[in-house]
Amino acid sequence: MKKRTLGFWEIWNMSFGFLGIQMGFALQNANVSRIFQTLGAEIDDIPILWVAAPLTGLIVQPIIGYLSDRTWHSRLGRRRPYFLVGAILASLALFIMPNSPVLWVAAGMLWILDASINVSMEPFRAFVGDNLPDEQRTKGFAMQSFFIGIGAYVASKLPLMLTYFGVANTAAEGIIPDSVKYSFYIGGVAFFVAVLWTVLRSKEYSPEEIRAFEAQEKESKPVESDFSEEWYQKNGTSHLIKGIIVLFIGLLASFLVYNYHLKADLYVLTLGLISFGGLALIVSGLLQKNNSKNGFVNIVNDFQMMPKVMKQLAWVQFFSWFALFSMWIYATGAVTEHIYKTTDTTSEAYNIGANQVGEMFANYNIIAAAVAFLLPLLAKRTSRKFTHFLALVAGGLGLMSLYFITNPTTFMIEWLPMIGVGVAWASILSVPYAMLSGSLPASKMGYYMGVFNFFIVIPQLVAASILGFLVSKFFNNEPIYALLIGGCSMILAGILSLMVNDKETITINE
Repeated sequence: MKKRTLGFWEIWNMSFGFLGIQMGFALQNANVSRIFQTLGAEIDDIPILWVAAPLTGLIVQPIIGYLSDRTWHSRLGRRRPYFLVGAILASLALFIMPNSPVLWVAAGMLWILDASINVSMEPFRAFVGDNLPDEQRTKGFAMQSFFIGIGAYVASKLPLMLTYFGVANTAAEGIIPDSVKYSFYIGGVAFFVAVLWTVLRSKEYSPEEIRAFEAQEKESKPVESDFSEEWYQKNGTSHLIKGIIVLFIGLLASFLVYNYHLKADLYVLTLGLISFGGLALIVSGLLQKNNSKNGFVNIVNDFQMMPKVMKQLAWVQFFSWFALFSMWIYATGAVTEHIYKTTDTTSEAYNIGANQVGEMFANYNIIAAAVAFLLPLLAKRTSRKFTHFLALVAGGLGLMSLYFITNPTTFMIEWLPMIGVGVAWASILSVPYAMLSGSLPASKMGYYMGVFNFFIVIPQLVAASILGFLVSKFFNNEPIYALLIGGCSMILAGILSLMVNDKETITINE
């Protein structure tokens, strides 16, 4: 039994929901720092306020992936129930967030918004792996990249477009401008409509068909044997030792931050270590009691049992997303302070610069949409890992170039640095997933895609915890240096991508 080759419009329909998802994601990325600053946040407090987004993804995506693997609704299928629920919640959050009266409400709404986006977004990655045969998966992820680029381009330009049509782009101190508010309202409607289109216009394979595909995979590809109960017992001991070590390091680091009055952002990192240590101890206890089939145990164990290509891609993802997060957090502050020489959020110069950041984000996304279908062609002529290397180096150089811009012309700020970032973004959204999906079992595609999200989320948590400390301690609170750090990180990710083994044995672990 073989998966049917899908036509262009079928792949279009199953990917269309990403248009709305990315509109919500782009509005969040381009405007949340602006909202936080408007409501009184200091520049070095921005990273800790952003921590809700990656932390939510770390928790939500593996759980949603695990649950969606085990879901079947007679009408909505396997993944589509999660698309729909997430779209409803995210649309409501997009309407509420720009009306936040105080900073802590905005921070809380970011948490809710990001959780809702993750509920919709995570199963979309598995959706491609579910529905497309191996030879079409690169095209499927490229189609997602196309819609991501288009959606983010439109969403990022919304405040400027509304300003052009006379909607106020400035407001009194502590008030979110109408251009931002109405942009979020439009994004909320688009999010729901686009996801609903995919829900209604796409089909899914039944659980019986998925099992048949997996049985064929076991016959046609090398498969590692399932792990024995003895292995789980030994693994429980290993988790116990590692948990104690990590827990001790986390507690010691927290004491040092407290004792030496270091920046509070660092608690994100130290408490993360404590949490991981505690989780390892819990998993150890469950394994020692022969409770190896517990879903929670499987999620934690997958750090250890994931395919080799997943481990290699983990480092590429870490440094890629660290760079992206530095841009999303600090682009507004970097442009307004380094280029426009202002930190006054009520000034015309600040809001012009903030709108230009929206233009920058729009431009890198439209570039990503334009090159999305060129990357598979380049990968076919060279290799996927070499294609990813070139794209990430281009993105790193683009980020670093912002430091050298002094003349705030449209081309120099809004286009030149974003050409490289756009190429990198298109590759980040497609090539790693194409390399990964061929190594994953069909019945656990959502689960493993959720675990893969750890390597998107963890670097964001690290960035949120240390970037504020680095910028304030070593760079005199000048956010442009965070973008330089991000550029170096993305180039390193490109170099590491050359070490990925793009052919991998499938691990079946029921």
